[in-house]
Amino acid sequence: MITNDATILRVKHDVLCEVAKLAWAGELEEKRDELPFKMIPGPQAQFRCCIYKEREIIKQRVRLAEGKCPVGKDSLNVVQVINAACEECPIASYVVTDNCRKCMGKACQNSCNFGAIEIGDSRAHIDPSKCRECGKCAQACPYSAIAHLERPCKKVCPVDAITYDEYGICVIDEKKCIQCGACIHSCPFGAIGSKTYIVDVVEALKSGKKVYAMAAPATEGQFGADITTASWKKAMKELGFDDFYDVGLGGDMTAAYEAEEWAEAYQEGKKKVTSCCPAFVNMVRLHYPQLADCVSTTVSPMCAVSRLIKAKEPDAVTVFIGPCLAKKSEVVDQKIPGNADYVLTYSEVRAIMKAKGVALEPCENEGQISSVYGKRFANSGGVTAAVLQSLKESDHEIDAKVYKANGAAECKKALLLLRAAKLPDDFVEGMICDGGCVGGPSAFNDQISSKKNRDTLISQADGRGIHENLGNYDMDSFSMHRE
Repeated sequence: MITNDATILRVKHDVLCEVAKLAWAGELEEKRDELPFKMIPGPQAQFRCCIYKEREIIKQRVRLAEGKCPVGKDSLNVVQVINAACEECPIASYVVTDNCRKCMGKACQNSCNFGAIEIGDSRAHIDPSKCRECGKCAQACPYSAIAHLERPCKKVCPVDAITYDEYGICVIDEKKCIQCGACIHSCPFGAIGSKTYIVDVVEALKSGKKVYAMAAPATEGQFGADITTASWKKAMKELGFDDFYDVGLGGDMTAAYEAEEWAEAYQEGKKKVTSCCPAFVNMVRLHYPQLADCVSTTVSPMCAVSRLIKAKEPDAVTVFIGPCLAKKSEVVDQKIPGNADYVLTYSEVRAIMKAKGVALEPCENEGQISSVYGKRFANSGGVTAAVLQSLKESDHEIDAKVYKANGAAECKKALLLLRAAKLPDDFVEGMICDGGCVGGPSAFNDQISSKKNRDTLISQADGRGIHENLGNYDMDSFSMHRE
């Protein structure tokens, strides 16, 4: 479940815009503490019980926008809980409803191994302090009178990284969190957010340094069929970036080098998994560490384009723009040399643009720098299609079978089979988000609309091959493998 509540989205975006405005003006340090009062003037509350809670929420969101933890604790985790906003969710996971007939059999009570169920005057009662959420009571009840009330954030987490403290506040286990961001957009209170690089990017743009924007392949189609990569290039240059790159080019690069890896592994009878989805890589690192050697050593498209830029401009600052929150983790946690310096979601870059008075405008679809295979890297199955195309272009004849893991559940299934040595396929393409990167948690548009727009734009691209396209770039000037 994804919440698109207008109030939540407005509050999130307004905070980002206000922080960006102050950063552009060089007044953030001076006026930071005024923002909660400016945005919540009172005396009437706008979205919570009182203006004081609302102001505290704004204060914590401002800290996130600055790239800090909302409550001042030291943590490298990108995904963070906004404590002041976390409330009203049921603490008890299993509750007895009015369907309870207080039957003589007491199947619920007899099934509980923890003494959590008592029979009251009118119905059974579950003591949440004793309940271990095993669910046996719900299974045993002949009237289906026991409901499972799972919190939205916990429900969508694919790796069980979310628990609660004694006050019912959400707690993220950073040793389990793969930073996919699914919990952020599932919370109906907007109580989970991510650290941003807004201030860092604005400061870089103001510094006089060479700063380059790099947009994810998923960007094409997100903002309509008339907003092209040329539209982005124009807007980014108006914002102060020196140049703009379509990371579909990085898709071509990753596909070409991963194809060589796949061919070698196939000959040696080894299995490989892709490395371009950082949440998938995090899943392997944290939950299936014994499979770490199976992860491709080829860098992600984001890193590939960043290295291409830095090979020419060693002091350049590279900024990735896309729908993925885990990309922030790739920069912070994985610490791959030459990778992007900063990552912005669409909402974050739009806030910076709005604060500067820059907007995306329709432009002719020109300036293609990637093949259609690189452009489709953002779709589930797109990596596989690109790698197989590269193998074909380089005359590698292998009868490879690929498990296309679309979504977190499929990724877990593939990794479990691989760990148990029961995976029949040769390779795994892992995409944590359903549909691929186009289904990322910070996507601007819905997948159906985006797909229609993407197909329109990609149909206008020429038919250049992957290797033909890479011939336009000095691929020997940098390494395509993690070091």
